[in-house]
Amino acid sequence: MEPTALVTERLILRPHRPEDVDEVLAACQDPEIQRWIPVPVPYRRTDAETYVLRTVPGGWRDDTEYNFAVRLAGPDGAEGALVASTAVVPRGSHAHEIGFWAAPGLRGRGHTTEAVRAVARWAFTEAACVRLIWRAGVGNTASRAVAEKAGFTFEGVQRAGMEHRGTLRDCWVGALLPSDVGLESRLPYLPAPDRGPGVSAGA
Repeated sequence: MEPTALVTERLILRPHRPEDVDEVLAACQDPEIQRWIPVPVPYRRTDAETYVLRTVPGGWRDDTEYNFAVRLAGPDGAEGALVASTAVVPRGSHAHEIGFWAAPGLRGRGHTTEAVRAVARWAFTEAACVRLIWRAGVGNTASRAVAEKAGFTFEGVQRAGMEHRGTLRDCWVGALLPSDVGLESRLPYLPAPDRGPGVSAGA
């Protein structure tokens, strides 16, 4: 897919560029990012360079991962500080998964939620996404708060649903559908009938 940029009320989202290396390196020293996001630990400059200069352009080129640097938008359209990073990854023919982290020092202002909403709409309209999945390790309350504010429906816990540094972990999972944000899906959706709690299909 051709790399693209998105603009919201407060933010500019575009694929990472070489000038992002220093800020990505600084952000990924954060203990919370290292705790929940599968980045290398310790996180070195070479890791930031590999991510920005190779992983990001390769993902767009090969349609394997669509990464966005999230920056503040100045009054004249100029880019401000890096506040977050988010990515959409295809998961088969009927789903994509979104991931994100927020830079320390600028959290709690709704920037990541705003970015996730924008990227979700882009995925539904431009990347043929029909179901956008969010996952996070159980206990990652900050990630869950962003997902729920962005409109994701919490669906439960997947046992051993996520690998993190060589260990399988339980994870929370949620999903966002095009209809949740007022968009049409490229595939029709037929919800299951409400059978009530504890009633199986074979009952």
